[in-house]
Amino acid sequence: MRALIVEDEKKIASHLKRALGEAGFSADVLHRGDEALAALREIPYDVAVLDVMLPGLDGLAVLKRLRGESNAVPVLMLTARGQVNERVEGLESGADDYLAKPFAIEEVVARVRALLRRRSGDSLTIYGIADLTMDVSRRGVTRAGAKIELTAREFSLLELLLRSPGHVFTRTQICEKVWEYHFDPGTNIVDVYIQRLRQKIDHDSSLKLLHTMRGVGYYLALEPS
Repeated sequence: MRALIVEDEKKIASHLKRALGEAGFSADVLHRGDEALAALREIPYDVAVLDVMLPGLDGLAVLKRLRGESNAVPVLMLTARGQVNERVEGLESGADDYLAKPFAIEEVVARVRALLRRRSGDSLTIYGIADLTMDVSRRGVTRAGAKIELTAREFSLLELLLRSPGHVFTRTQICEKVWEYHFDPGTNIVDVYIQRLRQKIDHDSSLKLLHTMRGVGYYLALEPS
């Protein structure tokens, strides 16, 4: 998947490029709106992450021109302006999603994946963060290229966490989504499976991905919150 990041704050652009790269995207970076418009006209990107405030041509102008030319590339708009009317303006100009700054890098990656799933009719079956990759259709998981053997329940638990990196799931939510328990089972089953999963995916790596938010729940991210 090829992504274009258009962001004039070079530090943010660098972080986004790294995160999308680790998630399996080939990401290009531009810092000006006019350059972005030219690139999006010439290159068939799968998705664009587009800041509103840009030199040369602002993000809304870029988006309006693309949509006026029937260019349907999925676009996630980024902006420091979080007012409702401004979000509406972005969406009505043709943005597929909208995220106000400051944001978590993991959320940008999750939203980019969601845009691609929506575009492909939910046919995207490969998820990942850093060097951890899951192929849902083939029921395969690897870390740094090495295959990881998971039980069916461990696989379902990891899939839940990988679909929403950075999102903290409570024990109750995990019970409902992985075990289909709509009540408190009165056991530490979630903690036991989280420990098993952590041992399998994080034990041999210095970069720990499975984190605990004490008193709340569990989540996957490049760094603990």
